[in-house]
Amino acid sequence: MPTTTINGQQVEVNDEGFLVDPSVWNEELGAELARLIGITMTDAHWAPIRFLREDYAVMGETPTLRRVQTQTAIPVRDLFGLFPGKPAKKMAYVAGLPKPKGCV
Repeated sequence: MPTTTINGQQVEVNDEGFLVDPSVWNEELGAELARLIGITMTDAHWAPIRFLREDYAVMGETPTLRRVQTQTAIPVRDLFGLFPGKPAKKMAYVAGLPKPKGCV
């Protein structure tokens, strides 16, 4: 696995740049990951990211966009506004988690 240095922290990433070990993630690292994809984190951004982290810890897999919507009541259109283009993939990236199943 390749390693890279993000925010002064050396981390292992897969071939798409996702963290290999979600346990190395912290919010500083998440903010830097977001910055790398052009997103400045706000409280609105952190709400789904924190949900992803909590849900992953319980379920053992990254929640889908639909699950984020149903469990947090954050409308999908808002998620597209917060994480433009591919919100599920971008949220997983920022949260330091694997891509959700079915995400290309």
